Amino acid sequence: MQKQQGFTLIELVVVIIILGILAVTAAPKFINLQGDARVSTLQGVKAAIQGANSLVYSKSVLAGAEKGDDDGKATVNIGTGTLLNVVYGYTAGNALDLVNAVDISADEWDITDKDGTVKIQQKGAPVNCYLNYTQAQGEGQLPTIESGIAVVSATTPATYQPFPSASDC
Repeated sequence: MQKQQGFTLIELVVVIIILGILAVTAAPKFINLQGDARVSTLQGVKAAIQGANSLVYSKSVLAGAEKGDDDGKATVNIGTGTLLNVVYGYTAGNALDLVNAVDISADEWDITDKDGTVKIQQKGAPVNCYLNYTQAQGEGQLPTIESGIAVVSATTPATYQPFPSASDC
C-alpha cells in the first residue's frame, strides 16, 4: 500500500476557486480606503474649525466685538500675534483668518477664498473632495461648513451635501 503524498489537482483548483471568491467579495470593502481616509481628515478639519470658532466667539464676547460695527466686522486678539478679523463674532470668511484661527498648514491644504467663503481641500484630492466655510451672515447666526456638492432634485430647491462621501474623495 502506498501513502498519498501532496494534493491532487482537483483539490488545488477547488482551493484556488474558494480564494478567488473570497477576494472578489472582500476587495470592494478595502478598495476605497483612501477615500475614507480623506473624508475622515475633512471631518477632523471641520471639528477643528468648529472648536476654533467657539473660542473665537468667546474672545469676541469678552472683547465686546461679537456684534462688530454696522456690517458685523471687527478684530479680536486671539493670542497668535496677529489680530483676527471676525464677522458677528466668528472667524471671517477669508483664507488668512481661517489659517490664523485654526492653525492649519498651507503645505498640506489648498485654502482659497471668495466673497466670504473659504474652500478647504487637501492637496492632491479629487475635485469634489472639499469643504466650504461660509462666514456668519447675520447677528446670532452661525457660520456654515458644508461640501460644495449640489444635490439637485426636480421637486426641491438645490441644496448642498453636508459632507463629501468616500466616493467623492
